[in-house]
Amino acid sequence: MDEITLPKPDDWHLHLRDGAMLKGILPFSAKHFARAIIMPNLVPPVVTATDAQAYRDRIMAVLPQGLDFTPLMTLYLTEGTDPADVAAAHASGLVTAVKLYPAGATTNSHSGVRDLSKVMPVLEKMAEIGMPLCIHGEVTSSDVDIFDREAVFIETVLDPLRKRLPDLKITLEHVTTSDGVDYVSGADKNLAATITTHHLMINRNAILAGGIKPHYYCLPVAKRESHRLALRKAATSGDPRFFLGTDSAPHVDPLKECGCGCAGIFTAINTLSCLAHVFEEESALDKLAGFASVSGPAWYGLPVNTDTVTLRKRSSPVSWPAKIETGDGPVTVFDPMVPVHWEVA
Repeated sequence: MDEITLPKPDDWHLHLRDGAMLKGILPFSAKHFARAIIMPNLVPPVVTATDAQAYRDRIMAVLPQGLDFTPLMTLYLTEGTDPADVAAAHASGLVTAVKLYPAGATTNSHSGVRDLSKVMPVLEKMAEIGMPLCIHGEVTSSDVDIFDREAVFIETVLDPLRKRLPDLKITLEHVTTSDGVDYVSGADKNLAATITTHHLMINRNAILAGGIKPHYYCLPVAKRESHRLALRKAATSGDPRFFLGTDSAPHVDPLKECGCGCAGIFTAINTLSCLAHVFEEESALDKLAGFASVSGPAWYGLPVNTDTVTLRKRSSPVSWPAKIETGDGPVTVFDPMVPVHWEVA
């Protein structure tokens, strides 16, 4: 097979940032994706319906003419979040989901949740109205190894939460371990997971072997090879509980290439090409539409897009710019480290 046509994909986990960065990177997602769940971890974060409306307006104001793209807004869960505001925002159609960041888990997460009991009224209201909760599934305790934080979160936070609120619909975002895959696979209802492009292609050697490579550093951090293989098996299985969320997360190079480099990988520009490469390697190109275009809308109760995207395999490898320029500075593009021959037609 050297050509495949999909319903236009959606990105169920995307960082667009704000200001000059937003203007610089939005076209790359809007070109290939019809909709995206937009992360709310700005400074200050998107906490209320008013914040979400203002952020959506800023996104639409810089969307290039001729591109059809729908941002699906989220609210950043804090210990002061008002359940009534969340419910009203969801009922109006403005906000699709709420995002739970454990405080300190990743970029701009310092306003996140430290004590889950303090947000139970919000979670109970969400379970009542059927509003999804998107979770960054890692504990942040300093005594837990960074490579174990997802597994510990599942055991100590996620599983107790699901037992307490079985009707709460949860998306475990950017799952990175076989533990996460097994837990989602074993769930009977109300649990799904997104998988990123980069976690399908790199393991922790990409970050550490032969010197520290900051442009492969992300959170959750890439794990050992056995976990990467488990993610690939889940993504290409056809199981509708696993679908694409790129977690494309740009930072300007000076903030990546420094003594305390920011976590995040910018993949919006080449995600579809990389996915076709992965699915072809796994002899599963027939499952790509489900992963990228069908299962996510089904989970979020939305129709599959009627527009299509065609990928073609070429004899020579596809190339992308090493960096893109934004008004805030250069952003390095994800390098998959292997020749990729699939391009978006």
